[in-house]
Amino acid sequence: MLVDVVLEEVEGWAEELASLTAGLGHLFTRPEPREVFADLVEGLLSDLGRKNAWTMAERAGHATPHRIQKFLGEASWDADSLLAEVQDYVAGHLGDAQATLVLDDTQVIKKGTRSVGVAHQHCGVTGDVRNCQVMVMLTYAAEGGHTFCDRRLYLPAAWAGDPERRRDAGVPEQVSFATKPRLGIDMVENALTRGLPFGWVAADADYGKDPALHAFLHEHALPYVLAVPVTLPVAGPPGKPHQPAVRKADDLLRHATARDRWERRSQGEGPKGQRYYDWTWFEVTLPGQEPADGFAHHLLIRRSTEKKQLAGGRVDYEYAYFLVHHQRDAALGEAVRRAGVRWTIEENNEQAKQITGLGQYQVRRWKSWHRHVTCAMLALAFLTVQRARPPGQEPAPADDTVGDDEPEQGDEQGKARQARETGTHR
Repeated sequence: MLVDVVLEEVEGWAEELASLTAGLGHLFTRPEPREVFADLVEGLLSDLGRKNAWTMAERAGHATPHRIQKFLGEASWDADSLLAEVQDYVAGHLGDAQATLVLDDTQVIKKGTRSVGVAHQHCGVTGDVRNCQVMVMLTYAAEGGHTFCDRRLYLPAAWAGDPERRRDAGVPEQVSFATKPRLGIDMVENALTRGLPFGWVAADADYGKDPALHAFLHEHALPYVLAVPVTLPVAGPPGKPHQPAVRKADDLLRHATARDRWERRSQGEGPKGQRYYDWTWFEVTLPGQEPADGFAHHLLIRRSTEKKQLAGGRVDYEYAYFLVHHQRDAALGEAVRRAGVRWTIEENNEQAKQITGLGQYQVRRWKSWHRHVTCAMLALAFLTVQRARPPGQEPAPADDTVGDDEPEQGDEQGKARQARETGTHR
């Protein structure tokens, strides 16, 4: 199993992990939270079957889970400051101007009604509606590896408008209801502000159909490949006057079938090898939405290589649709490759839940949730960076100046921090 293989590798990285957690000690004002932080991150990367305050405390030799519980709930430190360090760490080791930011959400099933954000809502983990929390995540996918770089807890409208529940869960006053795509926009905007290097954005259809997300990406001239539903309103392609009007994405399937110009390409490597599909695309326009200057919109259609048994007993090809916003000289192959990168966030969801305890928290309040999830993100980022290192390459020497204003030569985290401050993200 993947988990077993990864945990065997982690055992050899103790020195590098200790260096990482020690280098982040400036986030904490007292020695005790620094020690508990190191214990917690080590616990998240350990071979424990369950990774909660009780099991990680026992592993660390604590008499009770109180120290970890206090660290997550009451100690004086800022989860967003740790998040900024995670982003600097990712940029410093995986940074790539052609990286893709991948947006999606994942869920953690919960009982009761008191845990912050928990509600009877759609759960992608099970494919039905049930009691769960929804976290909107952003993956940084580069040539060297992929890992989470941001997170937002989705607060349903029933929660956002309930002062008593908000107060009990410690939801800050400035936090209001926001849709999942709006939370995604906030995270991409944060990546731009902080100078995280990237070239494209990708997301699934729940985000791909959102006009506000399109508008934000157009405004910032960002290329994207967004999965879209068949009902997405589009116009095009330009053609003969007698051709049927195109009003939504799947109307273009008629043109694709008549033209019959499909290219077989791999969408990337999966568990069973290369994932081949047949692809075609058409230039389209979005009613009321203009692309960025020098950009164009294409609708990319993916078809299975063989006919399959579909719902209702029908036998046909499977199709998927992607809206592509790209500079006009971009090629079909690039769009196909970026569409395949979207699956990296699925892998990160699986790895973080199975290996670094992303959803194994036993906390109910806003602050504690953000602290646990950000620590789990740091653990996954560490794992990704270590596995991305070429065989035989020694780790970079420990840097004792992390947290100083000016980076030393070779201080990749410091360079990322300077890039953020000067706005040189791309």
